[in-house]
Amino acid sequence: MVHAIPGVEGFMYPNEVELQWGLLVVVYPYITGLVAGAFILASLERVFRVEAVKPTYRLALLTALAFLLVAPLPLQLHLGHPERSLEMYLTPHKESAMAMFGFVYLWYLMVVLLVEIWLDYRADIVRRAQSETGLLRIVYRVLTLGSMNISPASLHVDERLGWIMTIVGIPSAFMLHGYVGFLFGSIKANPWWSTPLMPIVFLFSAMVSGIAGVQGIYMFSMWVRKKTIDMRCVDTIGTYLFYAFIIDFSLEMLDLLHRTYESSESFASLDFMVHTRLFTSQIVLQIIVGTLVPLAILAATQVLTLAEQTRKRMYATASVLTLIGIFFMRWNVVIGGQLFSKSFLGYTTYKLEFATREGLLTAGVLMILPLFILWGLVKLLPPWTEETAS
Repeated sequence: MVHAIPGVEGFMYPNEVELQWGLLVVVYPYITGLVAGAFILASLERVFRVEAVKPTYRLALLTALAFLLVAPLPLQLHLGHPERSLEMYLTPHKESAMAMFGFVYLWYLMVVLLVEIWLDYRADIVRRAQSETGLLRIVYRVLTLGSMNISPASLHVDERLGWIMTIVGIPSAFMLHGYVGFLFGSIKANPWWSTPLMPIVFLFSAMVSGIAGVQGIYMFSMWVRKKTIDMRCVDTIGTYLFYAFIIDFSLEMLDLLHRTYESSESFASLDFMVHTRLFTSQIVLQIIVGTLVPLAILAATQVLTLAEQTRKRMYATASVLTLIGIFFMRWNVVIGGQLFSKSFLGYTTYKLEFATREGLLTAGVLMILPLFILWGLVKLLPPWTEETAS
């Protein structure tokens, strides 16, 4: 019956009226994207020898770790029985894309990221284990894992192994977030997600969000510590962010042009969604505010000779707007992909609640939690050159 259910327009199957994936499933790919992007930025210095971004190398690694530790929590809270998630490790099912992603996550966390951070910080950990007192001394001695040798030969081995781990980590980071896009793109029953470009779009948007996130965190950290921002570093990051953003936006527009030209039976329904229920989130917030405006700001920093203070404000603004745009890209994919019926004859709405298990409060806590973890990691393992060298 048409309009018989509040918030529903047209004809909907009973199991489509209420969305199965809510805000927490939006937060999940958003956080994993920040992880992958931050690691890619760190690899610029270690592998590609972009010395200009060296001030953010360790900060990028710690940022990736902080967000990676929180990445599974949205899914855990979304599950009706979160304790059952351990079964995918104990009884793996190779035909389950989500189960296999659990192993991708563990590989990236336990083997790649933690090992690289430990190798990079090992000399500093040993020195602090020898100089600190009380509880901190015990903590640093545990972190040494019994390896107290910091001779030049030993540090050279650490450097080479760290370089190898970064080489391994680059495709692992690609796989981490590309797999998230694959989870959506492989669901062929939904025309909004079923596109071969979905994993690639997710990957490049992850790079954009991670680079913008680390740039913003670095500038904010320098401001809080009352230290001078390395403008050569920030300018270089801005350049890479600009180029990655152009590729990401071009891929999204390519996908849009393909859908428009193909004009399959689902196109009228998707077009209606963009012009009605998703107009604000996609056209206004994602494309205009979160893409075109930061792209214009970054383009201005590339072609114009601007004062240092002006560039700082522009980079900070671009970083914030970029993160907003990528978030709403995730929103439009996850939420938007569930607002229309598989029959293409009806549309539903998503009611965002506040203090519920999958409400706005929970999502906000999950978004802020990595920043507190990062603060603790920075206190334990300072990423700043002047502190680690002392």
